[in-house]
Amino acid sequence: MNKSYLFILLLVFSCGSSKLIVTDPANVSPKQSEVLKKDEQIAEELYHNKNKNLVVSFSNTKSVSEMMSFLASDDLKGRDTGSEGIEKAANFIEKVFQENNISSYFKSYKDTLLNYNKPAFNVVGYLEGNDAVLKKQFVIIGAHYDHLGMISPIAGDAIANGANDNASGTTTVLELARYFGNKKNNKRSIIFVLFSAEEKGLLGSKHLAKKLKDEELGLYTMLNFEMVGVPLVDKDYAMYVTGYENSNLAEICNKYAQEKFIGFLPAAKGYNLFKRSDNYPFHEEFNVPSQTFCTFDFTNFDHYHGVDDEVGIMDYNHMVSIVNKTISVLENIVNAPIKEITY
Repeated sequence: MNKSYLFILLLVFSCGSSKLIVTDPANVSPKQSEVLKKDEQIAEELYHNKNKNLVVSFSNTKSVSEMMSFLASDDLKGRDTGSEGIEKAANFIEKVFQENNISSYFKSYKDTLLNYNKPAFNVVGYLEGNDAVLKKQFVIIGAHYDHLGMISPIAGDAIANGANDNASGTTTVLELARYFGNKKNNKRSIIFVLFSAEEKGLLGSKHLAKKLKDEELGLYTMLNFEMVGVPLVDKDYAMYVTGYENSNLAEICNKYAQEKFIGFLPAAKGYNLFKRSDNYPFHEEFNVPSQTFCTFDFTNFDHYHGVDDEVGIMDYNHMVSIVNKTISVLENIVNAPIKEITY
């Protein structure tokens, strides 16, 4: 630590004195030496605490496990679009929004899809920004909450619970909504949305993207979460982002995380995952950075679209870490004075 900086700190924290006292170390008593040593330790701690990245400790395994256990429970019968089970999930999401100061964006939290042949709806929440100018710019944070419902049974189990796909992404969005809804420190406005009918061809996100485009929403960026329930394997980053090379999103996230939080997964590009999740309709309608965060890397999860995608194989500590690190990143994105994320 720079000694002049330490000297200033010691001066600042010399209680009750406005005079500079210079002490010759040779004339310091053992008692004085003890006090000075303690003051130096305090100054060191203050300096390092000021300059290190402090990850928010908001989400915890209790909250995550409670949400996941409900959303991926057998009682919801796999959350098929238009089913009784997914309506229970929608009611749960709506309650989380209500209890955490997230308003409905439309007249109701439930926005009925116009492109599906059964009653189905996205659940759309809204948190207005607190800056008179920046609140006109919107950040959408989303995930799909539907899954496959009942499928061909294996060992008598026909419920595709969809824990990783995508109760994990839904839980992540709800945890972010809980944080920002209670913190209320966002300068830009945030729309939290849980999409239905993703498994039917991105119908929920197509419906909402067109609707918001028609009303000329000032969309800055759309950030989507998909399959984040288990950690990546042998990677030096925590998540990857689809369409990595399309924008500087990863660079911005890593700057604010002060670590390599987001990386590039070649398989995501190979399978063109950028076009296969709910970010894509917003890219098409608005042509603004719209990308999906994910930790499914084709080697770490063998239960995709199976009846064995259940909560017992989720890693809640990993999910909590993802949420808390993402909070720190998003706080900077929604409060930055300029639009930093660009195509």
